[in-house]
Amino acid sequence: MGIASAIARKLLEIKAIKLSPHQPFTWASGILSPIYCDNRIALSHPDKRNFIKNSFIQEAKALGDYDVIAGVATAGIPMGAILADALGKPFIYVRSKAKGHGRQNLIEGEAPKGSKVLVIEDLISTGGSSLQAVDALKEAGFEIKGVMAIFTYGFQQSVDAFNKANCKLVTLTHYGILLKEAEKMGYIKKEDQQLLKEWREDPKNWKK
Repeated sequence: MGIASAIARKLLEIKAIKLSPHQPFTWASGILSPIYCDNRIALSHPDKRNFIKNSFIQEAKALGDYDVIAGVATAGIPMGAILADALGKPFIYVRSKAKGHGRQNLIEGEAPKGSKVLVIEDLISTGGSSLQAVDALKEAGFEIKGVMAIFTYGFQQSVDAFNKANCKLVTLTHYGILLKEAEKMGYIKKEDQQLLKEWREDPKNWKK
């Protein structure tokens, strides 16, 4: 079994990702969604956490050499720190907005300007928060090797955004693989596949 399938199974096993095509969740944006993703749950399961960490190390080879790990606040911080510790590399993280007091930092931690940075995120939806962090790191003088995340919905909006930013994106697993593994596990029925695929193609108008 490949990494993408294994990660999908592990996230489903611990309900870090939940699928409910007939009783959808409502996102903060108001969008109805048949999927809810909270990869932070994996942090509470050492075996799953270590598998994700080792998968990051393996898959990051596609991005070449890097000097520093940067986590994206907030969910990218713990896994980024765990990865940096495993690799013996410096760790920094990027806030969603500058701190309102003290030194008013947007980037926390220290690394030499010009360092090659691997950015760690837990989930890619539109790609907006990840690319905002990438822009902040570039403005601070860092070279971005790419962004890595545990999971992506694979929305066309995110694909276009990363292409436009000329930023490489590597994810450990994705929505298509998740649906296949969920069906194999009996988590969803075969007839649910089309309904779930339709949501990914047009989430704003799904179920309307």
